Amino acid sequence: MEDEEETGSSQWALVLGASSGTGAAIAEAVARSPGLDVFGVHRGRYADSAARVEQVVQEAGRRAVMSQADASTPEAAEAGVEALRRVAGTRSVKLFVHSIAGASVGQFLSEGEDRLHARRIRRTFDTMAHSFVYWAQALVAADMLAPEARLLGLQNPLDETHLSNTGLVSASKAALEMYVRHLAVELGPLGHRVNLLKFGTVMTPALRHVYSPEALARLEAMHSRMNPAGRMCTVEEVARFVTVLAGEDAAWFNGATIDFTGGMTLRLIDLVLNP
Repeated sequence: MEDEEETGSSQWALVLGASSGTGAAIAEAVARSPGLDVFGVHRGRYADSAARVEQVVQEAGRRAVMSQADASTPEAAEAGVEALRRVAGTRSVKLFVHSIAGASVGQFLSEGEDRLHARRIRRTFDTMAHSFVYWAQALVAADMLAPEARLLGLQNPLDETHLSNTGLVSASKAALEMYVRHLAVELGPLGHRVNLLKFGTVMTPALRHVYSPEALARLEAMHSRMNPAGRMCTVEEVARFVTVLAGEDAAWFNGATIDFTGGMTLRLIDLVLNP
C-alpha cells in the first residue's frame, strides 16, 4: 500500500511568512477550519512565535512543519516545494498564502540614506511580488496543487492613496496584483483560483518593532477616526475571512482584488477638509 507521502491524501496550506502577524494567524485559522495541515516558511526572526504556531496547529489536530528560509528567490521556492512534496506528497496543496514582506521605504530621488537604489528595488520586488510567481511556478512544476486549489496574495490600500516613503511598496504591490490576474487566467482552466485580499493596517510584531508606543497610539487613534467601525482591523479577522476564501462558497472568486478594508479610505477627504 502506498503511504500518505506518496499519494498526497491529506490537504495542506502552504503559508509564506507563517511565524508572526497575519501569516501566523492565517496558519492557525485554516488548521481549525477547513482543517488543513500547515507547511509554514519563515525567516527565523520570530522563533518563539513560530514554535507557538506549530503548537496551535497541532492542538487543532493537524500536522505542522515550520521551515526557516528566505522565501523570496526562485531557488528557495523550488527547495521549499520539494521539501513539502517529501512531507505531503503531490497534489496536496489546497491553499497557498503569500504573506511575506520585506520592502524598503524611502524616496526614489533622494540623495541621502533613504534613496531607493537598485539593490533595494530588486529586493523589494523579489520579496513582495516576484516570489508569488516563483512559488506558483514551483508548485505547478512539481504537481503540488490539489484539485480546486486557492492561491492568495495580500494587498494594502496604498494603491488608492499616497503615503510618504512607500512608493516602492505601492509599486511592488501593483505588480503583485497584475501577477494575480494573469495567473488566474492561466490556472483557471485547471480548476484553481488566484486572488488578492486587500485589508488595512493591522497590529503585528513587525509594526510594534518599527514604531514607538507613542507612535502606535497615534496610529490606532487615526485608524479609529478613518474606519467607519471606529477601530483597526485585527489579524484574527483577516485570518477568519481567509478560511472563507478557502471554502467551497468562495469558489467563484478568481482574479479578484477582494476589498476587506472595512471602508478604511472612505473618509480621507472628509478628515482633511473637516479635521
